[in-house]
Amino acid sequence: MNAEQIIRERLSAHLTLTHLDLRDTTGKHIHHQNFDGGLHISAIIVSDNFRNKSLLERHQLVYSALGSLIKNEIHAFSMKTYAIEEWQSHAS
Repeated sequence: MNAEQIIRERLSAHLTLTHLDLRDTTGKHIHHQNFDGGLHISAIIVSDNFRNKSLLERHQLVYSALGSLIKNEIHAFSMKTYAIEEWQSHAS
């Protein structure tokens, strides 16, 4: 199973996902002097679990779902989180 599948599986186990877009941007960082081999992931995550939650609470939900991946396989995880209504407004 590749990293994207593992991330998708972990998030799906903890959140009711309406939309998930994962982008591996590691290739943009491999020539950096301090590159340590960890993944650089950008994500757009849409879930009704984010309704009435602050940005900090949303990120805590995501980091909790990812667990040890953040400390081990993932070096950087950039995310935009939306509740369903926010996503519908954003997407239109």
